[in-house]
Amino acid sequence: MNTTVFWLLAVWFFAFLSLAEAQQPAKIPRIGFLASGSPSAYASRTEAFRQGLRQLGYVEGKTIAIEYRYAEGLTNPLPDLVADLVRVNVEIIVTSSTPATLALKNGTKTIPIVFVAVSDPVGSGLVVSLARPGGNLTGLSNQLVDLVGKELELLKQAVPKIARVTVLGSTANPDRAELRKPIEVVARSLGVRLQIVDIGEPKDLDGAFSQMTKGRADAVLLRGGALLTDQRIRIAELAALNSLPTIRWDLPFAEAGGLMSYGPSSADMFRRAATFVDKILKGARPADLPIEQPTKFELVINLKTAERIGLTISPNVLARADRVIR
Repeated sequence: MNTTVFWLLAVWFFAFLSLAEAQQPAKIPRIGFLASGSPSAYASRTEAFRQGLRQLGYVEGKTIAIEYRYAEGLTNPLPDLVADLVRVNVEIIVTSSTPATLALKNGTKTIPIVFVAVSDPVGSGLVVSLARPGGNLTGLSNQLVDLVGKELELLKQAVPKIARVTVLGSTANPDRAELRKPIEVVARSLGVRLQIVDIGEPKDLDGAFSQMTKGRADAVLLRGGALLTDQRIRIAELAALNSLPTIRWDLPFAEAGGLMSYGPSSADMFRRAATFVDKILKGARPADLPIEQPTKFELVINLKTAERIGLTISPNVLARADRVIR
């Protein structure tokens, strides 16, 4: 082989390699999304997260991939779902609720975790401090510890005659004791007696409402917990059948037929979670990203539910609502 032919073949060979490499699809980041509830319960939240990614220039399926896992409102599946996300080598995991975040913390010390709607990240042992989380976790708190007392105040303003309120929670929620303290303080100041009822599974709901009836409850305040999010339609229906006014922190509850919701916007927090993902993909460490607090709060009143249970909401309370469902 003469020198000219040799060099021509060499040029052709390297050109072929370059073309082959150029035609290979670039590796795109794979994000895990661990939801405590069901796909239907989390539909608006997952869409808000996708919207946040799109606003930052990411296109699902083209520049970023998302692995979705759903716990259906239960805690038992969480360890297996975490192990599965670790197995498929996701680069970051986005999650919500304290139980799911604790399961992730126990399941991986290396994969960055971005949590949403955790009520007390420091008290739960997830992070060292809000300013400098440490470890592989960061995200957004929903400040429920500070909000549950306000919810009781709003319930009392909307229904002044209430004297007994059932606080409905989930046994799987490790924050339930902390969430109870501020409610008790506000209840004493309002002259309201509390009945604490916790459920562990969907089948416990009928028994829970029987307890409320026996305890002569006038209203129901729902605390945090993915189980309650997943069962929001059934809870709203049972409450309406028993003519019980209700309040919970997240908007989907009022949309599902609950009387009121007051708290931070879940959609806003999930959109903001995308900014954490973006920063981490660009090299930021979760340990150095401060925990963010809610910036948008909403009071929503469902007048259709009020009419169904024979309740008239005062104009003063209605005037404070960010949204009224008619």
